[in-house]
Amino acid sequence: MTFLEHLEDLRKRIFWSFAALMGAVIPAWFFSKDLYSILAQPVTRFLPEGKKLAFTSLTAPFMLYIKVSFLAAIFFTSPFIFFQIWMFIAPGLYQREKKYVIPFVLFTSFFFMAGALFAYLVVFPFACNFFLGMGAEFDPVITVDQYFSLALRVILGIALVFEMPTLAFFLSKIGLITAKMMIKHFKYAVLVVFIIAAIITPTPDMITQSIIAVPMIGLYGLSILIAAIVGKDKEKRRTKDEDDTA
Repeated sequence: MTFLEHLEDLRKRIFWSFAALMGAVIPAWFFSKDLYSILAQPVTRFLPEGKKLAFTSLTAPFMLYIKVSFLAAIFFTSPFIFFQIWMFIAPGLYQREKKYVIPFVLFTSFFFMAGALFAYLVVFPFACNFFLGMGAEFDPVITVDQYFSLALRVILGIALVFEMPTLAFFLSKIGLITAKMMIKHFKYAVLVVFIIAAIITPTPDMITQSIIAVPMIGLYGLSILIAAIVGKDKEKRRTKDEDDTA
């Protein structure tokens, strides 16, 4: 494919991804209030009795429900979006590598969902409890805009970070990384992990950052294992090809 053909293909993949996203937003809108109730649980359960999230503009609730619908649509259509990503990179792959389309979609979707659940069930409730505990002497007035922005950053940020093993698989497949290289740069990876955790984490304390960083280091270890398996498979294939040639 030429450069212009790649651009045209990219435009097509973005169009279909956006079309799927918009198609999922419409049904999600009808459940937006229920979805908001679920999304707000990490903070509402720590609020004083009778307290709710507030809004400061007339259109804030309407915009909130639209944003919640979009967030739900992103997760609902994520397998299709990952499939479109695969279709974009597929022309640059060997024929034997194109068969990984189903594992790619399954694993990217799985780790994306797993990261979001980890953020929702573990990280975000801990952060909400921390913040509200720090302000226990004051009357909390938390706006829906502030809360959703924070929730979006934490949930999507951690969901994307959980794609590390899948990314390691394909980078090792094309030879950009190896398990030996990842082990050699492990200390730098730990430093980068804590920097990313500090960016994603809404709290300044090391405990919350560590809650994010430790699983990320675990994912890095899993990525090393995946790269090692891919490397052994490539070495076996190379040896087999040499034997066949001989």
